[in-house]
Parts: sequence; C-alpha cells; structure tokens
Amino acid sequence: MTTRRFFLTSVAGGAALAAAAPWWSRPSRAAEKFAVTHTDADWRKLLTPAQYGILREGGTERAFSSPLLNEHRNGVFACAGCDLALFSSKTKFESGTGWPSFWAPLQNAVATSRDLTYGMVRTEVHCSRCGGHLGHVFDDGPQPTGLRYCMDGLALTFKPMTS
Repeated sequence: MTTRRFFLTSVAGGAALAAAAPWWSRPSRAAEKFAVTHTDADWRKLLTPAQYGILREGGTERAFSSPLLNEHRNGVFACAGCDLALFSSKTKFESGTGWPSFWAPLQNAVATSRDLTYGMVRTEVHCSRCGGHLGHVFDDGPQPTGLRYCMDGLALTFKPMTS
C-alpha cells in the first residue's frame, strides 16, 4: 500500500534527481555548426571504438596509458577526428597527471565549453573544426599562460617535423 509519506518522498527524490541532471550529463553540441561533420555511423567507421568514446562521447583514457605522453620530438599534435593541427610540441610539458599536457593551443584550433559532469565545474576543450572532445583546461599550468591543457592522447595524432 502506498502511503502519503512514501508518495511525497518519491516525488521529492525525483525532483532532486531532475534538478541535478546537469551535474552528470554533458551538454550536447549538436546545435553547433562545425566545418567537419559526419553521421554517427560514419564517425564510428572513421574512429577506433576508444577514439569514438573520447571524441564523440566525452570519455577519457586511463591515466599514463597514452603513447603520446612520452612523445618528445619536434612536431604538431592534431585532432584524431579531423586532422586539424591543435598543439605545437614546443608548448608540451610534463604535468605529472598522466595525460599529454600543453600550456597553449595553436591559434583558433580549439574552443571551450562549460562541463558540469561528475559534480564538477570544469572547462572542456574541443576541436574547433569537428567539435571532438579533447580533454579539459585548468589554471594550474606553467608560464607564460598559467594554463594546463590536459588532453586525451587518443584524441590526438602526432606529426613529427621533418628536417
């Protein structure tokens, strides 16, 4: 038998969950226009399952698992989704976090948005050409910017500079 207390508690709990929904959901960029677009099926064909999970669903890779973490050659890090050059190796630094980190992106390469997932307020970084999720930016990086662009290595490719 449903009691009045059970009913009111259930309604209040449901309202609290509905109000908290932004805290665990990622805002969609579906309404944004990007120069490179594909259907969901095409993205799945173009990317590995792990890349799709990061670039298209906002996931992350396990810390210290990216081969790009230890990439120290001179070159450019590009978006794995659309090949846009994003970061110069000259701005890469060892942050100790387990993800490739940079103190600045290339001009007009990335865009940011507010990310409220997992009960945190963070700044998400995404590719300005395809909208792919790359990681997050924090204000605890080195000078000259004081920023740490903490990027998922699977969202990136590396192109070494040839002499």
